[in-house]
Amino acid sequence: MRCMDAVRAVAEPRRREILRLVWDGELSAGEIAERFDVTFGAVSQHLKVLRDSGLVTLRQEGKKRFYRADREGMGPLADYLQSMWATKLDTLAELAEAAERAEQPEESEGTSP
Repeated sequence: MRCMDAVRAVAEPRRREILRLVWDGELSAGEIAERFDVTFGAVSQHLKVLRDSGLVTLRQEGKKRFYRADREGMGPLADYLQSMWATKLDTLAELAEAAERAEQPEESEGTSP
């Protein structure tokens, strides 16, 4: 993996999302494409960039192509991406909890001492 190629590849939000999708398991190109609002061709181009950068591995079975994140090949970039996703999930959880608290009526409301 060439470091600058990998950094450029993950700079694009859709490619980061593709990596997240194939981080823990293998998905076919079609399964990946179903999750985006762009053409299959556009997703295929993103997959090629990720593959050429050494960020995903490809396994072909018949006419289907299966992709998986190559975490070992990423080196320190893998730790960075995992940390970034964990931080985003923590932030999302905090926002959801705050929204839930805001929707609950206060316990002291309606009672007079």
